Amino acid sequence: MHQNLAGDKTLEKLEINENLITDFYLSTTEIETLETSKTTFFKTKYSDCMELYADIETVAKYFKSHRSWFDRCAHPMKVEALGENGYDLLVGKFGSFGYQVEVRIGLELVPPDSAGRYKIINIKVPNYTSPGYEIKFQSEMRLVELPTDKFCNQKEIQELGLPPIITGAKWNLDLTVGIKFPKFIQKMPSTLIKKTGNNLLLKIVRQVSRNLSYKTQIDFHTTYNLPLPKQRKRSWGTTAISR
Repeated sequence: MHQNLAGDKTLEKLEINENLITDFYLSTTEIETLETSKTTFFKTKYSDCMELYADIETVAKYFKSHRSWFDRCAHPMKVEALGENGYDLLVGKFGSFGYQVEVRIGLELVPPDSAGRYKIINIKVPNYTSPGYEIKFQSEMRLVELPTDKFCNQKEIQELGLPPIITGAKWNLDLTVGIKFPKFIQKMPSTLIKKTGNNLLLKIVRQVSRNLSYKTQIDFHTTYNLPLPKQRKRSWGTTAISR
């Protein structure tokens, strides 16, 4: 098998950091106040591109068979299948100002339309009501052809036998999270709550995206016995805007 995949140490660095939230929360309190609390909304837009060193047809075939790889690539998130194209994802616990929530969301990976657009949308998780939060998740992805020499030098292309054209999975995410905070947090300045919440939301999105993209790259190239050039340092997330 002719591969140049990143080692385990690199992969470990890209795992979702389970200690991410230790600087942001202590323990959940005043849950009984949530029913009368107003909802505070946090929003972020995020986009990225994942390079896959194969033709579009092969990449499309891989994405179509997401049942065979999505759960292991999403680890350490806990995943359960819902219907034909849906998933119940337990993302983890996150919080701020001494308040935390365990984030769980249902998502459907909608098959591509006639224009080749893949979408991911919210779906209801059976027998589950989120505790004091709501999520609106809208994502769209397209497969595009990219010149290999944009990412690799000629020496790498020749040594690894890379094709002149590869596939980029370009996607955009529009995410809104509404949280009903307990009264002790509502007493804080709204600007502080907004800034802290938006920054934390963006940090979570970046980390989850980086982890899922990297593991999917590894899995795809391993599945099809394809070489994956050494990944160069880059700024993950070509666009990341919180508001």
